[in-house]
Amino acid sequence: MSRHVLKPSLWRFNRRSVPRGAAVGAVCTVLFPGGHMPAAALLSVPARANVPLAVAITLPGTAVFLALVPLAKMLGIWVLRIDREVPGAPIATNVHAHHGLLGWLAHFGLATIVGLLLLAPILGVAGYIVASLLWRLRTVRKWRNRPKQKHN
Repeated sequence: MSRHVLKPSLWRFNRRSVPRGAAVGAVCTVLFPGGHMPAAALLSVPARANVPLAVAITLPGTAVFLALVPLAKMLGIWVLRIDREVPGAPIATNVHAHHGLLGWLAHFGLATIVGLLLLAPILGVAGYIVASLLWRLRTVRKWRNRPKQKHN
């Protein structure tokens, strides 16, 4: 296990690991509100994401989570309303059947749970894209500010 955790790519800031770290941190903030930091650190290893950045993204996790709950509830209500009109087994039936698996999230309500499950990948992709763009802008700025070499 230590050979995986001590890989330099997990601790260095580079163009591949930084966006992955942002995505892992955003997803863990939404899906693991009580243990977002350990979850981000653990999930960074298989994702080959930057561990310090993934954990840093989760630092304002509680405030972000509390701000996202109303949005998640509205999104969940909208999805569950559509789900009733689609033929087949509705999401609500499946969630109630597996209530024990949801445990600590059960008191938030079904609509909020569904909304959080939908927001997590959306925020993960958004974090990846924003981090990639910021990395690209930083690289372009460094290249432009490089001193020009004189050719003999």
